[in-house]
Amino acid sequence: MRTLLSACFFMLMLFQTAFSQQETSEQWPDGSPISPWFHDYSKVKLEDLGKQYVLTDYGVKNDSSILQTQQIQAVIDQAAQTGGVVIVPKGTFLSGALFFKPKTHLHVSEGAVLKGSDDIANYPLIPSRMEGQNLDYYAALVNAYVVDGFTISGQGTINGNGLKFWEAFWQRRKEDPNCTNLEVSRPRLVFIWKSNDIQLQDVKLINAGFWSSHYYQCKNIKLLDLTITSPHEPVKAPSTDAIDLDVVSNVLIKGCYLAVNDDAIALKGGKGPWADEDPNNGENTNIIIEDSEFGFCHGALTNGSESIHNRNVIMRNIKVQDAVRLLWLKMRPDTPQHYEYITLENITGKVRSFIYVKPWTQFFDLKGKEEVPLSYSDNITMRNIDLECDIFFDVAITENDRLSDFTFENLTIKAKNADFDHSFVDGFEVKNVKVNGKVVE
Repeated sequence: MRTLLSACFFMLMLFQTAFSQQETSEQWPDGSPISPWFHDYSKVKLEDLGKQYVLTDYGVKNDSSILQTQQIQAVIDQAAQTGGVVIVPKGTFLSGALFFKPKTHLHVSEGAVLKGSDDIANYPLIPSRMEGQNLDYYAALVNAYVVDGFTISGQGTINGNGLKFWEAFWQRRKEDPNCTNLEVSRPRLVFIWKSNDIQLQDVKLINAGFWSSHYYQCKNIKLLDLTITSPHEPVKAPSTDAIDLDVVSNVLIKGCYLAVNDDAIALKGGKGPWADEDPNNGENTNIIIEDSEFGFCHGALTNGSESIHNRNVIMRNIKVQDAVRLLWLKMRPDTPQHYEYITLENITGKVRSFIYVKPWTQFFDLKGKEEVPLSYSDNITMRNIDLECDIFFDVAITENDRLSDFTFENLTIKAKNADFDHSFVDGFEVKNVKVNGKVVE
């Protein structure tokens, strides 16, 4: 019996070792190993965040009708002295821009709402980053500048209260169809800058005035089980991107539900003919998006429109309900771009365009440069996908765009427009692809 138990134990150890090796040997699209960090899905525990600063214990009233920015900021400042977590208890608390400090965290309790003011005067104009450029812009509702280890947790809601901002934008767009996104002053919901080891979990981010969450010059970001929504009807919430990644590395997005009136996940990093020479700009690398669901959005995964280099991006195990585009490669003619080693796999659902690669010219500006920069997209893989779409291969490029080394594998597609002209791509591998029941080669 002892011999049998020893043999069983030995076999169990071999299995665990093999499983562990399989996990740790997982690779990025470029063949480099994926760090075990990406397999740690543990949640932040409230009791581990230090002293708890419950807003109502420090003079903040549970009253949604009064603006309490100064009172809430005072609690954050007090928590920063010794370190701790600011807790929004059950109820609705109205505020303008809040600034979290080193050693502080935010916890939004179940039934709690941190609600943003709909008056832009309550969001100061400060040095910031918007649309691929550093400039003075309005603070977000929740801001963390150089706050390593910052976390937002809890089952509650951060509500941008964006209706007035949306209505103002559409009124301006009615007056001038060519108006830019920055012409109407609107705050983001969450902005995190130059901060590492960031984790957001469980909270709901809704009704943003502008982008829902923006991460700039950060490393090691985990976004776990978030719900990020802004409506596309009856009033469209313009430019409410769910997640904007801007010069970041090591990002895990897992178990999220994203539905907004713009891109669900947008990779940014800079724009303009000299964008790759600007030290404020940079690349996005090592990003995994998995086990998530997308409602309405313009692009499930969008590269651009302000982006210079994205490398090693995996989107997998995804359900898409109503995306306009599954993969969007925005080829901006005023910016040198390189999108490489991007893999989408194990995806089901319905979209309008399976893949969309076209010049993006809405606000481009060569700034006097005569030569148009070249842009590249290569090593793009889409596999194990079962999808309904209006347009299968929505691609039209210019002489300044270079597409190469694409792979379509194990695709089952139902499309109204099944055209597939792979002459746009230098090196296109097609394996087991069926569109409307017909094998595509």
